[in-house]
Amino acid sequence: MLDEPKPLRIKRPSNRPTTEQIAAFQNAPSSVVADAMINDGVFQPGIRALKGEMHVAGPALSVGCGPADILALKAALSFVEAGDVVVSTSNGFTGAATMGDLVAGRLKYAGAIGFVTDGALRDAVGIIETGLAVWCQGRTPASPISKGPGTIGLPISIGGQTVETGDMVVADGDGVVIVPFARIDEIAAKVKHILSVETVSEAKVKDGATTFSESEELLSSNQITWVV
Repeated sequence: MLDEPKPLRIKRPSNRPTTEQIAAFQNAPSSVVADAMINDGVFQPGIRALKGEMHVAGPALSVGCGPADILALKAALSFVEAGDVVVSTSNGFTGAATMGDLVAGRLKYAGAIGFVTDGALRDAVGIIETGLAVWCQGRTPASPISKGPGTIGLPISIGGQTVETGDMVVADGDGVVIVPFARIDEIAAKVKHILSVETVSEAKVKDGATTFSESEELLSSNQITWVV
């Protein structure tokens, strides 16, 4: 008889963005990061903020849980570092909670600033009270089990994207974007440029702008067919 698989597979985190790399995304909306990524890395829109317009930017700690199972998530508490965003997949299963307030409180005290899942949550009021920023795909009162199998620190598939520990997560009221670890510096530079351009555009709007200059130029060109 084959040996039964062990309940957890764990890869100790090795990649982690520097303090400077993390800081480059602290004031960047997810929409700006999405623009810098040319829409790569954008999670499916069903994964939404549990509360309002919270914003987080930090390194991912990837957790793979089976449907209705949170063994790996509970064990992942021992690997959380300050500023982490725990990204946990339940393979999109929403029939039982991926997390409740008791896990959320422990994540917060362990140093996590955010939690992202493609599953459902329970104890929403209690989770919000912990102050942990959370993104999920719904709510349910149904409880999970803790049997495994599961993974910690290994690549996971969630929200239409692949996430690895050490990737940069940026999440807010618009949704979630993942920046692969190897592209953090490249995307940070693009984010800085886009934010500077948007600052100029926002100033024009505050000054009463009603049109876009490029649209006005097009309308004044010979590239328009006027229908009478």
